Amino acid sequence: MKLGPSILSNCAAALGVIALIGSTSPLAVQESDKTVALLQQLLRFDTSNPPGRTLEEVTYLKKVFDDAGIENEIIKTPKDGVAHFIARLKGDGSKKPVLLAAHSDVVPVERHTWSVDPFAGEIKDGYVLGRGAMDFKGGQAVFVQALLDLKKSGVALSRDVIFLAEADEEAGDYGTDWLAKNHWDKIDAEFVLNEGGWIFQDKQGVTRQVNITTRDKIYAGLRLKVTGTPTHSSRPQPDSAVGKLTRALAKLSVWDTEPTLTGQTKAYFQALASSATGQMKRDLQTLASSNHPSALKKAGKRVSATGDYPLLWHALMRNTVATTIIKAGVKENVIPGTAEAYVNVRLVPGSTPWDVRSQVEKAIADPDIKISVDSSLSEDDAKAYYKKRTEAEASPTDTPLFKALETAGKKTWPEATVVSALFEAGTDASAWRDRGIPTYGIYPYPLDNETLERMHGNDERIAVKSLKEGTAFIYDTLVSVAAK
Repeated sequence: MKLGPSILSNCAAALGVIALIGSTSPLAVQESDKTVALLQQLLRFDTSNPPGRTLEEVTYLKKVFDDAGIENEIIKTPKDGVAHFIARLKGDGSKKPVLLAAHSDVVPVERHTWSVDPFAGEIKDGYVLGRGAMDFKGGQAVFVQALLDLKKSGVALSRDVIFLAEADEEAGDYGTDWLAKNHWDKIDAEFVLNEGGWIFQDKQGVTRQVNITTRDKIYAGLRLKVTGTPTHSSRPQPDSAVGKLTRALAKLSVWDTEPTLTGQTKAYFQALASSATGQMKRDLQTLASSNHPSALKKAGKRVSATGDYPLLWHALMRNTVATTIIKAGVKENVIPGTAEAYVNVRLVPGSTPWDVRSQVEKAIADPDIKISVDSSLSEDDAKAYYKKRTEAEASPTDTPLFKALETAGKKTWPEATVVSALFEAGTDASAWRDRGIPTYGIYPYPLDNETLERMHGNDERIAVKSLKEGTAFIYDTLVSVAAK
């Protein structure tokens, strides 16, 4: 029997979709080496924030998408050199778009502490090294390559797939909130995939857990200020401002808030317990089910000391405080009259900065240390802001995007548990979450604890193997959520 052109075309399209969502995703695997080369190129643009100049990098991305025949544009902000990039792979419009967001700016580096040039994109011992390799230019490279693969596949799409390379995520006034306020029509979507959840390997290199984050911890800060007698450095005074502040910060450095677990985090620890053994299993089950403060504290302490990802698990179960900036002194032979410190706080939903301020005051126990919540807003407006943030609901787990991530995660890493989680840090997802749009977080590549601890640190890296697996994972996710 002869087949006419339209039937042949429809059959080919159907077979293409079946092949592409099958067991191996051959196109994504074949193209995935390009992810590594793309990441190397992205790392060579110094987008450190401040000042966060991203224009050169997004100009390069524009050429990449122009060459692929994908509609795109650069959106410049009022700040010199700071720009966003948006690309749109068109579908038939029968469904609303899905958006992939990945920030271009990175945190600064202390070059002398790196073993390689942080902006060279060097490959060493199976890892790509550079500032942003993990956070989040690696994610950019994975998202971009998966989208290019999707375009090349020719799969018919029921929805647009939007890629956003954003500016000012690490700091600044022209991030996604500015973009949403001024160009909402360009980033409006049914749901969004952003940075966030971790894909964890065990000590043998087997991927055991895929975390899809559905909400973030809430960012806040405290200011500690103390005054003393300024004088000549040859005559130290007992009321030294620096001395008082140093003693207060020393107390904070060995102090911890009590465990504060939400229902979501309890469910997360229960999921971890399902694959744990021995004392670790019992401790995780305690965190998942107990309401007894003493039991939670003891279990949390052991988990934080002996778990595969101790710092992460420690942060998920409580409000965290970390001193990040200290200011004092004007000259080496002058004892300063004031000393200040900034303490960064990451709040579990349901907590407020004022709660933590009271706890810090008790921990320091020094009335000379004046502690305030750091905010440019009035106190009433600040309290309204944090009330809105803390009462915001997590994104649902029954959407097509979450289900696509879950299915692709289990396919790519068959031995992994896929679980909804709280993100222990913060992202710029509020631009969508504030508008009721389900937004999910993923760092789309498996990593070990050493790689995780290099985030915002020295010799930041991501494994070549992980980039390849991540590209296949995101490609499968896009086919599942966007193909007709």
